[in-house]
Amino acid sequence: MRNKKISFIDLFAGTGGFSEGFVVTGYTPLVHVEMNAAACDTLRTRACYHYLRLKGQLDNYYDYLKSFTTRDELYALVPKTLIESVIHETMSDVSMESIYESIDKAMKAEGVDHVDLVIGGPPCQAYSQVGRSRKCMDNDPRNDLYKLYCKVLKRYKPQMFVFENVPGLLTAGSGKYINSIQKTFKAIGYELKCKIVDASDFGVLQRRKRIILIGWKRGSGHEYPTFEKRESAFCVNDILRDLPKIQTNQSDRQYRFKEYSDYLRETGIRTDDDILTWHIARSHIDRDRNIYRMAINAWNDNHGRLKYSDLPDCLSTHKNKSGFLDRFKVVAADLPTSHTMMAHISKDGHYYIHPDIEQLRSITVREAARIQSFPDSYFFEGSRTAVFTQIGNAVPPLMAKGIAEALINEF
Repeated sequence: MRNKKISFIDLFAGTGGFSEGFVVTGYTPLVHVEMNAAACDTLRTRACYHYLRLKGQLDNYYDYLKSFTTRDELYALVPKTLIESVIHETMSDVSMESIYESIDKAMKAEGVDHVDLVIGGPPCQAYSQVGRSRKCMDNDPRNDLYKLYCKVLKRYKPQMFVFENVPGLLTAGSGKYINSIQKTFKAIGYELKCKIVDASDFGVLQRRKRIILIGWKRGSGHEYPTFEKRESAFCVNDILRDLPKIQTNQSDRQYRFKEYSDYLRETGIRTDDDILTWHIARSHIDRDRNIYRMAINAWNDNHGRLKYSDLPDCLSTHKNKSGFLDRFKVVAADLPTSHTMMAHISKDGHYYIHPDIEQLRSITVREAARIQSFPDSYFFEGSRTAVFTQIGNAVPPLMAKGIAEALINEF
């Protein structure tokens, strides 16, 4: 890594998965802008981790994870400007001046006079297939959030930007939204190109397709990078099998568990010093556990998938057995990738059933985080529902890291 400081702004930051990949590659975050309060707390706590790691003071961070100290006591150990760099704000025409002031303040604190890069993607529900089926897209205000992203580009003039979203953006409104986005970015002096990539190509053990749109200043000589495809010989069980077996509504905090897979070790998802957090099982009623048993048995029998119409009447909760039959799904432990992690896991765990028939439960927050490639040192703030939402909406850090590595020679 070169000595040059490469600064970036993270918009619509969520829980920080996108940013994490750039930080571990050596980029310097200036601010994270996020509307969700719990996600902002997660971002602040992660900023503390990175600061204390560089200072060789991670014992203070571990004390917080073990509940020996409070969050306020943790935050008091780092510069106030670091905590303030997480901007809890909903991006809107009204809030932009306040956001600019916070960015300018962070730039001054960091000692930089320009921004090299902007990353992030506005909430994707408006462009997703699910979002389209629920409401009229033309009336969804989230469709125009890219214009606020563009305002930041116009003000700070970074060399490049990385815009992430769902593949549905390409076809939403019969292509009018992606065309409008491209036209708007080009109008302020950027060339750009977008491609659909899969997180599994970056070493994430999950099928997760996303659009990565990259723009660069016109005439700068930059171009869309080639991402290194990383072949994997691992399977999903390599991120599950070391975790303590737990039953419904149980938890386990095994602070120094050193027996884990080469995948976890090579990717840095787990290290010997990590403290296990958020490995807490949901509470499940007997009916759901019986359904989970059927689903796991079906999967173990030649990778079959349980359909709702297969359930006996005593396990059915409604008479509709013709729609949404795929509502109970086992995480495929013996395959190279799991199915896509989505924010719906915050509602219930039926679509993410743990593959071990001895446990008969949905996956925990920590297991969901590993599927998304978050390191075990990543602590999520908020309620379990809030945390599952953060994880389901996140950019996998390993994927972000691959993008960051491909771009680093452009600066």
